[in-house]
Amino acid sequence: QVQLVESGGGLVQPGGSLRLSCVASGSIFSIGTMGWYRQTPGKQRELVADITSSRSTNYADSVKGRFTISRDNAKNTVHLQMNSLKPEDTAVYYCNIYASYGRYWGQGTQVTVSS
Repeated sequence: QVQLVESGGGLVQPGGSLRLSCVASGSIFSIGTMGWYRQTPGKQRELVADITSSRSTNYADSVKGRFTISRDNAKNTVHLQMNSLKPEDTAVYYCNIYASYGRYWGQGTQVTVSS
């Protein structure tokens, strides 16, 4: 079993920054694409960004130029640096990875952008 633990969420003012981290542990033999999703009440979970094993990245149009995804393979960790945050970025953020025998999700971390 693979477990993902997220950290870094919180309350921030518009224009501020947060850095989310997600660490994978357990029965890991290989890790493929890692990504971040977010979800707000009444909406489906949407992709924010992902990064392949070769470090190619993909971003939602709404976060391009503001968010940066990165990974540390030695530590089985994926990060999401969020700058110039807007109120519409408020959501629960979930990390996910493709690893070993399946796809795994973090528990979610709340990000609230408000003045």
